[in-house]
Amino acid sequence: MSNHLLKGKKGVIFGALDENSIAWKTALKAHEEGAQFTLTNAPIAMRMGKINELAQTTGSQVIPADATSEEDLTHLFTQSQQLLGGKLDFVLHSIGMSPNIRKGRPYGDMNYEWYLKTLDISALSFHKVLQTCEKLDALNEHASVVALSYIAAQRAYPDYTDMAQAKAMLESIARSYGQRYGRSKKVRVNTISQSPTKTTAGAGISGFDVFFDYAELMSPLGNASAGECANYIVVMFSDFTRMVTMQNLMHDGGFSSSGITEELVARLSK
Repeated sequence: MSNHLLKGKKGVIFGALDENSIAWKTALKAHEEGAQFTLTNAPIAMRMGKINELAQTTGSQVIPADATSEEDLTHLFTQSQQLLGGKLDFVLHSIGMSPNIRKGRPYGDMNYEWYLKTLDISALSFHKVLQTCEKLDALNEHASVVALSYIAAQRAYPDYTDMAQAKAMLESIARSYGQRYGRSKKVRVNTISQSPTKTTAGAGISGFDVFFDYAELMSPLGNASAGECANYIVVMFSDFTRMVTMQNLMHDGGFSSSGITEELVARLSK
């Protein structure tokens, strides 16, 4: 059921790969709530995914863009404004990739060129998105920019390796740019730290299934699903959160505030 939370709002959604992705579900929810938007992903990700199907469902245009390329981002935000008929009200940055993780390199044997690529794709791209928007004056006052993070930005998880540093950098960029953009245009910049989620990217991390089950036991409300995260993102895009900025918002069923739970004690006592 629609509450028309985003009626009349326009935006850009990065990273919708397939129906399991948070960006995909966010696009569906934003469409349901009355928003218009363009969809974008890197050309290689577009070949792997189903973004054109999503575009047909939501009546959106797809604009390929490498989020690490300032030229591509300038084209994306310029064309998005032309297609949507004006400045934008929201942006979702749902981008993350580690060549070291994909290729099985352990944390004590990093390929540093790949490490830098991890940081560029997963974190620095967020700064490039914000800087491009500012230079083009692409966002309306009170616009909302959201990026997806993970608790490994603050705590050590053995198989998250260099992505942990990327997420820490992502959250730092949200604070620094949130302060700058808030002063100049009242634009909000936040990150959402989501539960482990069974997306294509998440499932590629070693030991993911075990940790997913552990987080479920540690979270009083259980793990937050991709669809529930999409609901939260839509609220962050709406006018109901106009005074929320520079925050890393935990969306994890209580995992981040739990020391141990009765469910986990029961499991370990067996």
